[in-house]
Amino acid sequence: MAASANPGGATARIVIENCAIATVDADDTEYASGYVVVAGHTIESIGAGKAPEGLENVVRRVDGTGHLATPGLVNTHHHFYQWITRGLATDHNLFNWLVALYPTWARIDEDMVRAAAQGSLGMMARGGVTTAMDHHYVYPKGSGDLSGAIIGAAREMGVRFTLARGSMDRSEKDGGLPPDFAVETLEGALAATEETVKKHHDASFGAMTQVAVAPCSPFSVSTELMKQGAELARRLGVRLHTHGSETVEEEKFCHELFGLGPTDYFASTGWLGEDVWMAHCVHMNDSDIEAFARTGTGVAHCPSSNARLAAGIARVPDMLAAGVPVGLGVDGTASNESGELHTELRNALLINRLGAHKEAALNARQALRLGTYGGAQVLGRASQIGSLEAGKLADLVLWKIDGIGHSSIADPVTAIVFGAAAPVTLSLVNGEPVVEDGRLLHVDEDAIARTARDEAQRLARIAAGS
Repeated sequence: MAASANPGGATARIVIENCAIATVDADDTEYASGYVVVAGHTIESIGAGKAPEGLENVVRRVDGTGHLATPGLVNTHHHFYQWITRGLATDHNLFNWLVALYPTWARIDEDMVRAAAQGSLGMMARGGVTTAMDHHYVYPKGSGDLSGAIIGAAREMGVRFTLARGSMDRSEKDGGLPPDFAVETLEGALAATEETVKKHHDASFGAMTQVAVAPCSPFSVSTELMKQGAELARRLGVRLHTHGSETVEEEKFCHELFGLGPTDYFASTGWLGEDVWMAHCVHMNDSDIEAFARTGTGVAHCPSSNARLAAGIARVPDMLAAGVPVGLGVDGTASNESGELHTELRNALLINRLGAHKEAALNARQALRLGTYGGAQVLGRASQIGSLEAGKLADLVLWKIDGIGHSSIADPVTAIVFGAAAPVTLSLVNGEPVVEDGRLLHVDEDAIARTARDEAQRLARIAAGS
């Protein structure tokens, strides 16, 4: 039963007890055995021991014995449409991978995008994601309402969602990577982006849908689209997102085309600031990191995708030490075929330990913070989500850690970060159950799988016949 479903009209409550709790608050408060009281859409109280006596309108009590409660995971970078092109170009670097797949991606339509969004969202939600985002930037002519399809899939799933409405206007004829028929015009991209913001963005506390302005990348977007996109976002009061400093090839591209490195180029176009976050940021020097820290520009760290495409190891420990906001991202499921964010907690920790800081790079609690509060910071919602605190939105996950995969690991946070992917017994978004016992509540998983398979095959046939 949902927390808001009390027929008497009074605020309904869900009480979770007897679980370990990692709040990820400013003090990293943890309880070996504690409780969370959810009232309506928010967390009413949290603490050690049993929940307070005499609570009224309790519609559900959850015995959390053998579980760890954490904030819901926050995904800060993704490309849902790639769900139906997984497992292709598996031995390519970024630029070659893009060239190989753009001709196929340029033939997507509304039905394909809806199916891909459902698959992407379903895998993330089953793995503890309560806030998702999608950077969608491929809008072929005549393909239908792609933004509406993506937002509709998130609403149906019950997860909190940010659509980064992307765009491309630099095609092959202009020195970019996308085929000529896969891009929009400058004017068309700006107009469509503004329409999407006005139609779908909700700026209120507890909003389930928000929109960001998100030209794709320096090598697929004109300088004018970058500049006017930033101006549009600030006029409308929404955030800005793009790819940045992902590969050495991108850095070379920026120097050759603009006479600047990526960070200096972003600064010249108005793309540094507290309202900006960028995906990857693998190849950052000390000056770049200092500029991000000084301006409050955020980073979506995507360790699995960076490894899959041989992009390199981002300097996450140095970014955190400098004060750069850093969250985690799945990235597109054609460069992270698992499509799950909870595995990124482990991969962020392990991959960063291959870098210069070795075993001191990240610990388990830093990895959990990246996937929760760090992601909330990057999306501009840290006052609402990302930690378990009274007054914040009731987005939380109950991880089962007493099974064969985790029961011999004494520390619960170490169990979910270092150990195998922990099963999700319960996931709440806005106080509403979204996942129970590892299954999605609001959609038919088997139907999603069948539809995604069918749409992937249809896309492959269309691309092969083109």
